[in-house]
This record gives sequence, structure tokens and C-alpha cells, in this order.
Amino acid sequence: MSSNAPLEKFRPAPASRTMQLGDLRITAVSGGTYRLDGGTLFGVVPRKLWSKHFEPDERNTILQETNCILVETGTERILIDTGYGSKLPEKFRFHHAIEDGNALVMNLEAVGVSPEGIDRVILSHLHFDHAGGGTRQADDGTIVATFPNAEYVVNRSEWEAASSDAEELKGSYFRADFEILQETGQLRLVSDGDEIVPGISVWQSGGHTLGHQSILLESGDEGAVYAGDLCATAAHCPMAWCMAYDMYQLQTRQNKLKLMELIQDRGWWLLFDHDPYQWGAISQS
Repeated sequence: MSSNAPLEKFRPAPASRTMQLGDLRITAVSGGTYRLDGGTLFGVVPRKLWSKHFEPDERNTILQETNCILVETGTERILIDTGYGSKLPEKFRFHHAIEDGNALVMNLEAVGVSPEGIDRVILSHLHFDHAGGGTRQADDGTIVATFPNAEYVVNRSEWEAASSDAEELKGSYFRADFEILQETGQLRLVSDGDEIVPGISVWQSGGHTLGHQSILLESGDEGAVYAGDLCATAAHCPMAWCMAYDMYQLQTRQNKLKLMELIQDRGWWLLFDHDPYQWGAISQS
């Protein structure tokens, strides 16, 4: 399967949002929907093309999902990404049509999982729509970890960039989303290729941010890749369909080719973080 394979050659993940990969039980849990300008999601791709996949409204915004992945290993519950959470200012929430409350916590509870029941959180990167739900504002106004018993796994390069206060990164990261994790001792910094637990490892895929990581899930002969913003939706599968937000677009294109080769060679699922219509797909070729 090439990175320009027609989308009809992909079989979508189950509508139930749950599947079994060997000994791993995978469930896609929404961290909340929101709307974003379509042009920013597809960069140089003309609206005439991307609007065939996502219908824009009168403001040119399109619906986006925050597909977080709950992995149950039999001994642990691991959460990949956390959506945007409940800390965002009201004006920002209104502008982006962000859901009220804490969508991720409510949707986890709907599948029988409490915040206290999460053992580990793996973050693809530290932008608000992926890391924001990892912390919350307590009744006394302080910022606390949403998942009090969890270890939070972050790429070291991503952590250093997000914590740097570099002028060129202002507006890209919100410290309230992650800085408390170091103070509470819940932070684990990892590098490319590190194994988090048996069968789950990280790949520093970069592109979107320098320290962006995709997550590889493998059990027996089955597996999946949570691509993160390397390939955010099914429509982003073609190599040149990249976000305007990508800081290193050439790296996105290069590593998207590697991603497509990997899932084809191994017959793995590709899991999408922002697609509101299908949370994963597998090649039928």
C-alpha cells in the first residue's frame, strides 16, 4: 500500500469502537469533538479536494474528533492521549465549538473506567487537543493530574520544547496541561524506540512537532499504530496531505511513507486521532 492509496482500499475499524489485538483490548474513547478551520488541517491541499472528505460550514470549519485509545493489557489500563479537557477559556471553547464538561472522563466512565483506574498515560505530543485532558482544575483552583494513579509518558524532546518558553513556540503549548506532572513525580520521559510495557513502544515520528511520537501496539501476529498527528484522519493518508500546523513538513512526508510501509508489511491497523467518521483502518490490498 502506497501513501497515495485510494481510501476505498482501506477497511474501517469496527463501529463499536472496540477491537481485540491478540491479548490487547483496544477501545477508542472520545476526548471531545471540536471545529477547526479546514485550511489549517490540510495546508496546501485545495479546499476543492479536502471538502470531498470534510464538509466545511459557513466559517470554513470542519468537525474534528479527539480519538483517545484505551488499551487493556489484562494487568494494566493504558490511555493514549487525553483530548482537550475542561480547562480551556470560555471564549476559546465557544469559538471552536468545544464540548461542555470533561468529555474524556465522562466517556471513560461510560465504558466502566474511572480516572483512578488508569495506570499509564502515553501522550503523542503536548498540544492542547492531545494533552489538555491530562490535567484538570480542582475545586480550589489548583491544577491537578486527571489520572492521579497514572504514570505519564512524554517524549523527552517534546517535553524540552514545550517547557522552553521559546518565543517561536508561544501559543503552541499551555503549561497548565503538563507542568504539574513533573512536580507530582508522575512524569516519565522517553526516547525513540523505548518500550513502555511489553508490546507497546514509541516511535519519534516528528514532523508535526520535533518530539511528536506515534505509538506501536503489538500482540502475537496482530498490531496497530496510533499515528497521532503524523496521519490525523483517513483523508491525510496521501503523502502530501499535511497540516499547516506541521513544524517540519518534509519530515511528516518522509515518515508518513515509513508508516504506510510498516502497516502494509505487517498487516497492522492504522489508528486516527482526529477523524470523526472512522477511528482506524486497515489496508485491503
